[in-house]
Amino acid sequence: MSLNIAKFGGTSVANIDAMRNCARIVINNPATRVVVVSAAAGVTNYLVQLANEELTSEQINELIAKVEEIEFSILRGLDSPAPVAAKLNELLVQLRELASHEEILHRPDLKDAILSLGERMSSLMFAELLCQMGHAAANFDARKVIKTDNDYGQAEPDIGLIAQQAEKLMKPELASTVLVTQGFIGSDEQDNTTTLGRGGSDYTAALLAEALDADTCEIWTDVIGVYTTDPRITDKARPLPELSFEEAAEMATFGAKVLHPATMVPAVRKNIRVFVGSSREPEKGGTWIAKNCDHEPYYRALTRRKDQVLVTVKTPSMLYASGFLQQVFEILANHNLSVDLVTTSEIAVSLTIDNPPNSVRARLNKATIEDLKEISEVTVEEGYDLVTVVGNNMHSAAGVSSRIFNAVSEFNLRLICYGANPHNISFLVKDEDSTDVIKVLHQDLFES
Repeated sequence: MSLNIAKFGGTSVANIDAMRNCARIVINNPATRVVVVSAAAGVTNYLVQLANEELTSEQINELIAKVEEIEFSILRGLDSPAPVAAKLNELLVQLRELASHEEILHRPDLKDAILSLGERMSSLMFAELLCQMGHAAANFDARKVIKTDNDYGQAEPDIGLIAQQAEKLMKPELASTVLVTQGFIGSDEQDNTTTLGRGGSDYTAALLAEALDADTCEIWTDVIGVYTTDPRITDKARPLPELSFEEAAEMATFGAKVLHPATMVPAVRKNIRVFVGSSREPEKGGTWIAKNCDHEPYYRALTRRKDQVLVTVKTPSMLYASGFLQQVFEILANHNLSVDLVTTSEIAVSLTIDNPPNSVRARLNKATIEDLKEISEVTVEEGYDLVTVVGNNMHSAAGVSSRIFNAVSEFNLRLICYGANPHNISFLVKDEDSTDVIKVLHQDLFES
């Protein structure tokens, strides 16, 4: 029997009507035996505030009341809320205790514990909804299977241990029960709650698909598949029927919100086909992501990743010297920072770092800059967006790159990365220009 893992995002489980749409999708596909859910839309934002901002008791109560409003609204929509009401209240008690903890602002483990509660509440009520609709389902704690290190806020999964736990705890149940579990969360060796980073529910679904040898993994969201670019930027954006693993990985890495950047890694390892579709309109189909595509054009899509930081390290000693770049990257690695784009000159190197303001933790901190200053002058610039053209064989044909650069000739490109990867051309632009850059490129590459 084929096995499918279905993941539903925050907007897909935002209220009871949205949840019913998702439940019908699960019931209509007998292969779906594992369901991964995100927190209801809006809840994680409130939890991030509770975990990261210095708040008065009154402000804490106001934020918790907003979470309760969302969750109780879903609870009231169930035909028989009693079976899960007590458990929901237990989670809300945990929320209040964690939010009021005197060390919440300084303890990453407490932050992850509070951030996990949105998914835990969603899975509790979605499992009950499936049961009430006549489908055998159970709420399953993802932390029993998604084992990670203790890098709170950005935990690294232990692939081997996840496979062992899934084989032991999940596989025996799948024949008779749909397991509803949480995205985004896991646990370390001491069973402390960890999180995989913002948007990690997609990653959870892919990890479980890999561990359970699934044939397919469905990512259900609020858009009809993956688009040529963000449809909020231009109404000319159109959904793509297919993507290769490589294209999807590039799009996710460079800003496509539909997929978490790490989602493709487990799918590639086990050659698992991934589907992206709208839980509101499942009949309209979506995008299939697979190893090979029937058509692999030079230009497939445009992405934008906002809130980029440009760091330039400069020293005359770099001239004709060996080992300087190694020192720079060792410092960044020691601070767990990953670099996207890099350009070098005789005495300087510029690089970009993703630093979204809504992150659980700031990526580029004072300690990193101080360490870099020990070996060089350091300049930090903010207010940039990263625009990427994703496609195929972009470095192998004349005119492919010139068409892109001609289209954006009126804009200042701060940094360009091209040639290292046949699937993308990326450049940094001021954030006030990025919307116009995307519109111009989309018109030239996809509308003409």
